[in-house]
Amino acid sequence: MKEVGQRLKSLREGIKLSQVKMAGILGVQQSAINRFETGKSTPSAETLIKYADYFDVSLDYIFARTDRPQGKEYRYEPKLLKEKTDQNEQIREFVEMCFDPKSPVSEKLKAILIRLMMEEQK
Repeated sequence: MKEVGQRLKSLREGIKLSQVKMAGILGVQQSAINRFETGKSTPSAETLIKYADYFDVSLDYIFARTDRPQGKEYRYEPKLLKEKTDQNEQIREFVEMCFDPKSPVSEKLKAILIRLMMEEQK
């Protein structure tokens, strides 16, 4: 379990979280975080799932079965990227509703408007 502890510590330190803040996020005591990271105790399955969800990594990664955070079967999709994709789709749908599909000028105007609205979000 030492490898698991090292992974948990590197994930936490990678985003500069203290053990106290991590404990608050997971709903455990700071001393438990310390024991997990030093390999002195093993987190429960529920706690490991919370780690995986919070850091958006697979359990394969936490268990050091792979060095890829997305794991073997996991499709990595960061929340921010998903939100951006969803927003872009909403913009496209909105613009489609604003134009007459029979107008020959509509396609060019739609493309320009979509591009401008997406740039505005950046």
